[in-house]
Amino acid sequence: QVRLVESGGGSVQAGGSLRLSCAASGVTYITSSMAWFRQAPGKEREGVACISAGDGSTYYADSVKGRFTISEDKAKNTLYLQANSLKPDDTAIYYCAAAPFVRRCALNPADFRYWGQGTQVTVSA
Repeated sequence: QVRLVESGGGSVQAGGSLRLSCAASGVTYITSSMAWFRQAPGKEREGVACISAGDGSTYYADSVKGRFTISEDKAKNTLYLQANSLKPDDTAIYYCAAAPFVRRCALNPADFRYWGQGTQVTVSA
């Protein structure tokens, strides 16, 4: 049984930082590309960042480049998202996702088979 469990969300003021974590189990983590997506109320789910299983290369949405950093600890089967300089527009539920046997990631939700339950991030002005 695959489980992705996010944590680390919360409420911060604009300019603040949060570190999200995603603990993965039941999935072959070492051969899975991983990603963070987010969904704000009334908006479609959008990709934030991903990290490729093949070479560890990363890809970011333009809206978070230079502010967010995706990383992972394969020994712990854990994915992270360091979110700095947060803006009110970053307010959303953040989801972790896994794409088993996908070597190069892209921010396409259809590529990701497994999803976590999400963690809320709220940024106030």
